[in-house]
Amino acid sequence: MRKKIRTLKNSLAILGCLMVLESEALAGPPLLCKPLDIGDARSLAWGGPQWRDVKSDYDTNRLVDDTYALLNAETPVVVRMETLRRAAVYSVWSLIDHEVGYKPKDTKIANKLLASLMARSRDAKLRGRAKALALFDAGYLAETLKQASSHSSGATLAGDVDGYTMIVRAIGLSGRDPEMEFADAMTTIEPRRGVHREHLQKAFAGASSNSLLARNLANQFGDKEKAVAGLR
Repeated sequence: MRKKIRTLKNSLAILGCLMVLESEALAGPPLLCKPLDIGDARSLAWGGPQWRDVKSDYDTNRLVDDTYALLNAETPVVVRMETLRRAAVYSVWSLIDHEVGYKPKDTKIANKLLASLMARSRDAKLRGRAKALALFDAGYLAETLKQASSHSSGATLAGDVDGYTMIVRAIGLSGRDPEMEFADAMTTIEPRRGVHREHLQKAFAGASSNSLLARNLANQFGDKEKAVAGLR
């Protein structure tokens, strides 16, 4: 009986911890407004530490090629997420938010990047991890563009793409990658989905100390050490 009571108390503590952590991630479209810590890893050119600090002289005509070059097989998932976030800020969010500093003329570059990543995700020659990463990149960009579109009165982007399900497929192919679980936890904040907590729990459970994933979980959702201890 005591063991059951202790288990129930632990479960309630975990639930409460997750609810607190989730509440901290609700302000603004999270896939755009919440930059990720990538350490010294390479990503798209950036002008400063803030989430919309674009480099004012960056030539967005290079965006598709530059993004592709950065999304290679060795690039960690968290770095891929930040690279795609920056690509979306350059190509779409700058149309919506005047504080970004400059505006592209239209969404052609965003559409081109998404079309290219979608085509790669359908490449029948890809297998295993390569297929998982291709699905992940296209799915994560699609969800990011949809979040941007939801804050605009203009054209809807990626409306017919189920990016979330693409990432779920990628998770299955990659052996339950906790970084991809983190990505789906981020995609299910807005709009809120019932599976959000499950993805967040799996991300915390799979995060090793001092990893990029652990640091970003702490930044996005609260104290990683306390949360991981509770979840385990």
